[in-house]
Amino acid sequence: MIEIKNVTKKYGENIALNNVSFEVPDGEIFAFIGHNGAGKTTLIKAIVGIHEFDEGDIYINGKSIKENPVDCKKEIAFVPDNPELYENMKAIDFINFICDMYETSQEKREKNIQKYAKLFEIENNLKDPINSFSHGMKQKVALISALAHDPKILIMDEPFVGLDPKAVFDMKKIMNEMVKEGKIIFFSTHILDVAEKLCSKVAIIKKGKIMAVGSMKEIKGDKSLEKVFLDLEA
Repeated sequence: MIEIKNVTKKYGENIALNNVSFEVPDGEIFAFIGHNGAGKTTLIKAIVGIHEFDEGDIYINGKSIKENPVDCKKEIAFVPDNPELYENMKAIDFINFICDMYETSQEKREKNIQKYAKLFEIENNLKDPINSFSHGMKQKVALISALAHDPKILIMDEPFVGLDPKAVFDMKKIMNEMVKEGKIIFFSTHILDVAEKLCSKVAIIKKGKIMAVGSMKEIKGDKSLEKVFLDLEA
């Protein structure tokens, strides 16, 4: 479980996150939506231990990200909206580098790398340098790196940007398989129809404040998620 408790983050006089609190239970696909600059990426980076915050705390399976950052990060895989990879490395070397940091066994990594590289149709490109890849290919490398060590919690910022339609379909299938195993998928997206169809829970943020949080059915009612979002943004 991810527990976000009264988190406030300031940049000078600007309050990027204003007393944010909600929980992400195990076995859920959780959508985090809001307009550009609403605080989505700031909160995501706080959850994964990249950004510090001024007040409150975040707990990953009962452990504080402030007090036990390394233990928390061992539970998490993070895929940013713009994959920041070591461009001069070969794809396979980068993926193995990430697996080394998570102390992933040789057997597990080989099985998962083969599985996901084949699924994303880049098994023949793993020995190529990353700087020769398109944005979509780099996104696939970032996803394989995140999935290869079999994380309990997968956090993604706009994960479908740059992916081709088949890769989007395959990624949604992977996400559903993971939550069946009791894992957590938490991601931000601007593609509201995907969130509506895929996610069981949702939080909507506006100017650093949580405007709505709950099950997709509770939040949406008899409206579309797009309509609810636009009404809250008005």
